[in-house]
Amino acid sequence: MTATTAPAPPAPPAGKAPPAGRRPRSRTGASGWTPWLYLLPALAVLGALLVYPVYQLGLISFLEYTQAQVSGGEPTSFQGLGNYTALFTDPQFRQVLLATVVFAAACVAGTLVVGCTLAVLLTRVRALPRLALMLAALGAWATPAVTGSTVWVFLFDADFGPVNRLLGLGDFSWTYGRYSAFALVLLEVVWCSFPFVMVTVYAGIRAVPTEVLEAAALDGASQWRIWRSVTAPLLRPILAVVTIQSVIWDFKVFTQIYVMTNGGGIAGQNLVLNVYAYQKAFASSQYSLGAAIGVVMLLLLLAVTLVYLRILRRQGEEL
Repeated sequence: MTATTAPAPPAPPAGKAPPAGRRPRSRTGASGWTPWLYLLPALAVLGALLVYPVYQLGLISFLEYTQAQVSGGEPTSFQGLGNYTALFTDPQFRQVLLATVVFAAACVAGTLVVGCTLAVLLTRVRALPRLALMLAALGAWATPAVTGSTVWVFLFDADFGPVNRLLGLGDFSWTYGRYSAFALVLLEVVWCSFPFVMVTVYAGIRAVPTEVLEAAALDGASQWRIWRSVTAPLLRPILAVVTIQSVIWDFKVFTQIYVMTNGGGIAGQNLVLNVYAYQKAFASSQYSLGAAIGVVMLLLLLAVTLVYLRILRRQGEEL
């Protein structure tokens, strides 16, 4: 007597959704939570190093936090938006905010222009000049900000600097005037920032298929047209990264301004937000105002980053 086997259950129709309450599983049997489990250690570290300090910064900005509280005393009162109201009604803060935005925009533009130009130049020169330029750029990038700022101050010194002698400017002081001091700091910021843009964009250019560039050249396109219409669109993700990184770095410039203008220039004429926050928090012991400035800077950087990413996304959809 032979045993009969039970018929197999009918297969569900193609395209039918799985039963309600059952999570679909991948072919390897991993659930949707598996990637988050791998990311959990990194998220925990980021939460400890980023989220908690930002929370404390925001909390202090709503309190009356002075030297007494730093020494262990309890915050005296909850200020609400009082610190932010005091900031935005202060004419000096509005002036410093405008100066920071203009200065950061000029630094970002200068860094991108110099970095992208030298990245294209690296693709046109031979191996030995390319190696020399890369080593010189990486040397500028590796120089500490304090050291680089001190060297630039010496180079443009009114009495002993070689730049004034070469240009025949006599005893002209670059750090005395407001605009000349900002220009000097801008040059130093671009000098120590362009290597990152140059190396990153150069790596992106080398990854562009040569067939595409050769086809554009055969069609009669100039080098500028090839860069604007072919290379730059292909490098859009890389340009987005270096632009956002430059915005964050240049908006938070502190060391160059503090060292080269001796704490913000004569009568605070060269203050930027980071130096202004330092003066409020540590020089005047108004830590709540310094924290409020930090929150304003954080929100401005987030807004600029989101707007820039949205513009890039729209441009990508139009292509």
